[in-house]
Amino acid sequence: MPRVGLTTDRLVEAAADLADEVGFDNVTVSALARRFGVKDASLYAHVRNARELRTRLALLVGGEMIDRIAAAVVGRAGKEALVAFAGAYREYALCHPGRYAATQVRIDQETDRELAADSPALRRTAEVTYGMLRAYGLDEPDLTDAVRLLRSTFHGYCMLEAGGGFGAPRDVQRSWDKAIDALHLALTLWPREAADAG
Repeated sequence: MPRVGLTTDRLVEAAADLADEVGFDNVTVSALARRFGVKDASLYAHVRNARELRTRLALLVGGEMIDRIAAAVVGRAGKEALVAFAGAYREYALCHPGRYAATQVRIDQETDRELAADSPALRRTAEVTYGMLRAYGLDEPDLTDAVRLLRSTFHGYCMLEAGGGFGAPRDVQRSWDKAIDALHLALTLWPREAADAG
C-alpha cells in the first residue's frame, strides 16, 4: 500500500534535488528512501525499479531544461537564437550538474515506451531544437547532423568547464563566444545533403 504523502511525482522531484546534491550516479531507490525516512519497499508502490526512476528523472529534468531554453529563444532567430539556446543550455548544465547528467540518460523507445510515449519533454525538445535550426534552412538529414554537432559541442564544453578542464589563461566565456560564432558559421555554410530517396 502506498505511503500517505508519497507520490510518483514527489519522488521524482526529490530525486532531481538529490542528483544536484550528491551526483546523478548516487541517486538510487535506497538513497531516495532514506531521504523520505522509509524502507526501500515503500517506494516500489510508485516506481517499479531503479531504471524507471532514472527514466522518469531524465524526462522531468529534460522538460525543465528545454523549458528554459525555449524561454530564452522565443522571438529570436538565426544567430541570436543560437546564442540564446546555447547560453541557456550551458547555464542549466553548470548550475544543475546532477540534473544535467540525468538529461544524458538514453530513453529506450522499446524498454521505456510507456513513459516515453507522447512525452511532452521529448516532443518539446525536438520542436525547439529543430525550430531553431530551421532558420538556417536545414532539412533532413542535415537537421539530424546539425543537432548532433550542437549537442556534442555544448555537452563537451560544459563537461570540460565543470571539471576544471580549461587551464589556459584565456577567459572561458570568450572561448565559448568564439565557439558559438564558429557554430553559427558552420550552420550558415552547411554542406547540404539531399534527403535519402526512399
